[in-house]
Amino acid sequence: MMRLLKVEIKRILKTRLTVILLSAALLLTLLMAYLPVTFPSNTCSYTDAQGNTVELTGLQGIAYKKKLQADITGTVTPEKVRRAVEDYQACLNKYGVETSYDLPDGVYDTEILPYAPLLRGIREILADPDTGLAPAILDIDPEKVDNYYDLCDARIVSLMKQEQKEHPAAQQVAIDLYSQVKKPYVFYPGYTAEAMEYQGFLAFLILLLCTVIAAPVFTSDYQTGADDIYRCTKYGKTRFACTKILSAFLICGTAYSGSAALYLLVSNSLFGWECTKSSMQILYSIISLPAMNIGKMQIFFAAAGLLCLLAMISLTLFLSSKIKSMTVCLFSTFLFFILPMIVYMSLPEGIGIWIYGILPSGALIPQTGILYAAADFDFWNIGNIAIWLPHVMIGAYVVEVPLFTCLAVHSYAKYRMK
Repeated sequence: MMRLLKVEIKRILKTRLTVILLSAALLLTLLMAYLPVTFPSNTCSYTDAQGNTVELTGLQGIAYKKKLQADITGTVTPEKVRRAVEDYQACLNKYGVETSYDLPDGVYDTEILPYAPLLRGIREILADPDTGLAPAILDIDPEKVDNYYDLCDARIVSLMKQEQKEHPAAQQVAIDLYSQVKKPYVFYPGYTAEAMEYQGFLAFLILLLCTVIAAPVFTSDYQTGADDIYRCTKYGKTRFACTKILSAFLICGTAYSGSAALYLLVSNSLFGWECTKSSMQILYSIISLPAMNIGKMQIFFAAAGLLCLLAMISLTLFLSSKIKSMTVCLFSTFLFFILPMIVYMSLPEGIGIWIYGILPSGALIPQTGILYAAADFDFWNIGNIAIWLPHVMIGAYVVEVPLFTCLAVHSYAKYRMK
């Protein structure tokens, strides 16, 4: 079987389409890893000794921002957050404005940017527990910030009462998940939410490329007639089907894993590996549920994405084993590929969550992705049981990979016997 597996892998890798798609995956990985560095969020400016405005972009902007925010690097203490609130309020009062958007040009970068990350979420945790309305920054009493982490604990309780009003089990699950988050938070400047989102966008594109690679595995042999010859051999049915499926898994899984590893290597090298120690809550919602730092979140997303890819590839192989026409197979596969997006946009949220949460490609589709689910507070509520949506997705893929794989093997073995 090993010899047959090597032959099948070599056959797939030698096809022109596979070479083009894998080459595209490599180029996309390098491009996606670099693009977030160029975004406006990494642009800073300052006034030099001659009074000229100097604008720094890309890696220079990141380096300058790290220098500006050196004093807040490390543990996020209530004292640091309170000082940031006081300085922010003093800056707004100094210029007679109510928000940073109304400040004169250049003031934000010089006076607020050095402590801006600590302001993330401060209005969120001080929101009214009944209405959810956040106070204006000038209305915040800095003394309240002394209880920063107590406010975070209280806010997750009040938020879940609003988000899951009729589901006390979901409220408790969210509270339990958040209780595992390590506090105090940690912050290292440089890394941005865009870089994490581009990891997801890259995984989406790699999934699309791998789906196209897997679609012809059985269908191409049906269409060319080669399958009639294979079935005449000693192992031309079940064992041959297992070999073809395993070869597709190995090629697509290796392509995805290599792409994910290369992306993280390049991206983290550009932004700085110390950034991976930052708490996820500093980058997203201040009360996000995952008990992970950025580095662990990157690995979690990559692993969940691999499961998602294997689930989608197994479904693709099942369709390939059932359909004789290459065009119909690709169309059907693409339909299932974008189905989570269609469900997300067309169905009410309460119903959509139940469907796109278990669809094979759901975790890597931009709108429904597991990265967004991890930063959100959506649950499957079944009576007195509540399951967080990322856990639903992972559980679904664990079931779908062997299910669709077995269906593909059975379908191929019985194809001519219908």
